[in-house]
Amino acid sequence: MEINFNYVHVSASQALENFTSEKINALGDRYDFIVKADVYYKLENTSDDSTGKIAEILLSAPGPRLYASSSQKNFEHAVSEVISQLKVQLDKRKAKMKTH
Repeated sequence: MEINFNYVHVSASQALENFTSEKINALGDRYDFIVKADVYYKLENTSDDSTGKIAEILLSAPGPRLYASSSQKNFEHAVSEVISQLKVQLDKRKAKMKTH
């Protein structure tokens, strides 16, 4: 599976890419129909310390693309939240693929 990392107003981090790749590859092992993942890291100017680090993941799979986004206090928490959102969407997609 191909994974593209994009940073918007954030400096690149190999540790963050490794963490995210691990999570996405685990999804790829469970759902073998995933073709590609586009990951976006963004900073949001906010007065709340518990948000502001945004992680967005766009998955390419058969059918419409799957998208999830989360704003948390750090990127690792945001990525974990996005992965759990995508699992729900992937379960629904997998169920539809089996019935048709």
